[in-house]
Amino acid sequence: QVPRLTIAALPRDLRQLQSVRSRKNLFVRAILPLILQANETVMAERRRLVAVLAQKSPDADDRAWLTELALRYDVKSDDRAELLRRVDIVPPSLALAQAAEESGWGTSRFAQEANAVFGQWTFRSDIGVVPSRRDDGKRHKIRAFGGLRASVLAYLRNLNIHWAYVEFRQRRADLRARQGWLSGYDLTPSLERYSERGKAYIKTIRTIMRVNGFAAYDRARLEGADRLGI
Repeated sequence: QVPRLTIAALPRDLRQLQSVRSRKNLFVRAILPLILQANETVMAERRRLVAVLAQKSPDADDRAWLTELALRYDVKSDDRAELLRRVDIVPPSLALAQAAEESGWGTSRFAQEANAVFGQWTFRSDIGVVPSRRDDGKRHKIRAFGGLRASVLAYLRNLNIHWAYVEFRQRRADLRARQGWLSGYDLTPSLERYSERGKAYIKTIRTIMRVNGFAAYDRARLEGADRLGI
């Protein structure tokens, strides 16, 4: 059971904590509830989607909702298989490990100044922070957010709709069909495109998950939450 907390930004003095264990614990306690809240919303959508698709003749409200959902997930409303592949959660263990790696456990300049805990790129000049070590000739920035919640929601949306993560979504669908629940560790190999480091990045993410016991969080629930089957 995880407290249903919403923290707008990470503590400014996080990097000043001498204890690495304390720093990690504080980071997890700040980010995990936000991941679970985002997953809870997505899972509620998935449950309704499954129910609507099971109907022979959905009513007007359900048809309108299905059209709106398809627009948000950037897929044709009549492509039921693709909708089901996209409307699903990201296991907390995987999201936490990526957040820890991309933000230096919440101590990076991007995390502290721009609430960017997942290192997402943008090419828009108005919503990004320029990396201090950006290679010559490159124009990308790290996307900035008004709060941590927005950063988490954008991360889930990125994995659920971007073309680079087709393999991730297919592997997730296969896992859900096979065992009914999702393992972040098992999904990690499908995210080589998330980083220019490729396989080395995957190895790092899996090490973070294993060393910090993140697999347990794949079974975590928010306090007061209904059992949603995630």
